[in-house]
Amino acid sequence: MLRKAEQGQSGVRKSVLIWLLVAGRFSQVAGRQRPETGDQQPAARNECSELIRINDIIDKISEYDPDADLDSIDRAYIYSARVHDGQVRLSGEPYLSHPLEVAGILAEMKLDPISVVSGLLHDVIEDTRATPEEIKKLFGPEVLHIVSGVTKLGSLPVGGSRARQAESIRRMILAMADDIRVILIKLADRLHNMRTLQYHSPNKRKEIAQETLDIYAPIAARLGIYWMKYELEETSFKHIEPDEYAKIENLVSKSKVEREKYIERVRGFIKKEMDGARLSGEVLGRNKTFYSIYQKMISQSLPFEQIYDITAFRIILDTVPHCYEALGLVHALWKPIDHKFKDYIGRPKPNMYQSLHTTVIGPFGERIEIQIRTWEMDKVANSGIAAHWSYKEGKRIDENISNRFAWIQNLVENQENFRDPAEFLENVRIDLFPDEVYVFTPRGEIKTLPRGATSVDFAYIIHTEVGNQCTGAKVNGRLVPLPYELATGDIVEIITSKNSHPSKDWLKFAKTVKARSKIRHWIKTQEKERSITLGREMCEKAFRKEKLNFNMLVKSEKMMEVMEHFGFKAVDDLIANVGYGKITPLQVLRKFAPKSEEEAAPESIFNKLMERVRKKKLKAGVLVKGVDDILVKFGKCCQPVPGDPIIGYITRGYGVTVHRATCVNALRMNPERQIDVDWNQEANETYPVKIRIISHDRIGLLADVVSNISKFGANILSAKTEIRENKMVDSYFTIVVENTSHLEKILSAVKKVKLVQEVKRIG
Repeated sequence: MLRKAEQGQSGVRKSVLIWLLVAGRFSQVAGRQRPETGDQQPAARNECSELIRINDIIDKISEYDPDADLDSIDRAYIYSARVHDGQVRLSGEPYLSHPLEVAGILAEMKLDPISVVSGLLHDVIEDTRATPEEIKKLFGPEVLHIVSGVTKLGSLPVGGSRARQAESIRRMILAMADDIRVILIKLADRLHNMRTLQYHSPNKRKEIAQETLDIYAPIAARLGIYWMKYELEETSFKHIEPDEYAKIENLVSKSKVEREKYIERVRGFIKKEMDGARLSGEVLGRNKTFYSIYQKMISQSLPFEQIYDITAFRIILDTVPHCYEALGLVHALWKPIDHKFKDYIGRPKPNMYQSLHTTVIGPFGERIEIQIRTWEMDKVANSGIAAHWSYKEGKRIDENISNRFAWIQNLVENQENFRDPAEFLENVRIDLFPDEVYVFTPRGEIKTLPRGATSVDFAYIIHTEVGNQCTGAKVNGRLVPLPYELATGDIVEIITSKNSHPSKDWLKFAKTVKARSKIRHWIKTQEKERSITLGREMCEKAFRKEKLNFNMLVKSEKMMEVMEHFGFKAVDDLIANVGYGKITPLQVLRKFAPKSEEEAAPESIFNKLMERVRKKKLKAGVLVKGVDDILVKFGKCCQPVPGDPIIGYITRGYGVTVHRATCVNALRMNPERQIDVDWNQEANETYPVKIRIISHDRIGLLADVVSNISKFGANILSAKTEIRENKMVDSYFTIVVENTSHLEKILSAVKKVKLVQEVKRIG
């Protein structure tokens, strides 16, 4: 009691000190004067609220870590207030409110004082005159290391959105491997920014929300911080699909009273069974998030009225045996759905999540999702890795916890293999959205693979050479084809042959990043060797016509100059690009045998003719970097339209094929054949695109859909409809549009047609 009283007095003294410093504006120390407004009362009110906030944070830390170094938090608050003095957010609030909210989130997560200090200072290097040397001197090297890590995540290079997104994930992965606290602070930073997203423009809100949904929410899930994942998803959904969000919110609120009664009745049934078995615990009922409801409506093509498991239940007990006993009681009470049962207690997720998941047919014939776990498991489920973070200064996560997060290190190793942003993003998402299966080697070692992984993935997990020489596999003693998908509990034995090698077809079914990167690397190496051989033959033939010996000239100083002229670091790279078709043998030859005046004259006439052709071609929809007289065609697999990010691939004999940057087929192609392409803003062309519409059947549906497409001036090339047994209609249209903006208007209009559930571009 005496110690608490002393701490309370100390807190009062600190509060007085902070108040005096805040009231003084810190302007002299900051080296700049705050503008005088004549009426300082609003500023004083803001500072008073900030003071209350920092006291709340300090009180919270004192509760879970009585020995915490609170002085460092006081100093960090004062320093942050000083250097951010005069800065305001888009909301009009003092900028200091942001680091305070971030620190508050970290304190709610019960992180160590160094994390909270770093949260208070996370923006000072990037947004103020604060220097790394000053941070190190005042708060120590560990805080500087974390703040610098967060700063690197915030400062991204200028470039395309996909390149920036890829670089953002790269840095986050490296930061996670270096010190997990960096990413925890970045997540808290993003969470508060999402809470104040309404102050941005609509386009910016959508962009930030989409990035949050793509990157930050999955990372929060992988770290086991599910409360944060749900909030990030929900807020993102609200800004990306405001109409759908409002629609579900309205539908949920209408049935709120009935659902609350339903929750109480089901809780009563479960509680009665538990009391009868003398199991003490808590039964909770909760509504699913709007985003998860929306996902279920889309994935299962169901209207809101047909989604019965909007409510989920959780049973929290004292021990693991009690969990399994409660599971038996629930299954005795209601019929379980076999394929919906998951035992994450026996096989925890990599982020340490543990729980029993079951779905049963409830008392009124509806499906009920139920989770059963202990109090400790519930704590981990809410906090993830943060639940295991040491509160003591200077201590790191123990080795056991580090092993659980070995996937971070795997991401670090794999990300170094990819230069292409689109390919890198594709592979990282494989690792960020896992649903694991657990298989065994013949010696009994457990290997974890993503769901859908094949024996090829397993082979590469064992060793790169095993993967490269894989010819087949035995699963549970039975021969299976390479695309065979592995299941939990399978015993896998790989059959190899020294004469065997990877095939490009393997990319169609390989799921793991390691397998895909190793297959691509082997194919790339082989293609380069073939291209060098082909390029050499083509050059020899061209040089021979001019009575030049290519094999002698290839070793000359002149060839080195030619290589540098084309921007290559090795002669083999130059020759390989001739083989790829990026450079013609004639271009290389002309550097050795310039045209005579007699030869040049007719060609100049030819050039004039070509100029006319090229001028006509300027209206083409796509421009190829460095070339404007090459055949261009569009990939039928993805049907790009202006506004889509695009990439081009050289195809021998067919010019350049243009794909959407996210096209799976394009991602499988050899990156050496990639060429930069861009949309020609001056072109006035239209492009075909396929859309799918899912709706309930009704009279006049097709007429209304066609009318909404036609009123935007889009021609319909083809239409096809299919009616399912459940009276849902799948409609497929190929329409002609000018660009993505034109397409979005059409999709938005069709989405508003009565009983239409989903409108989606396909391909």
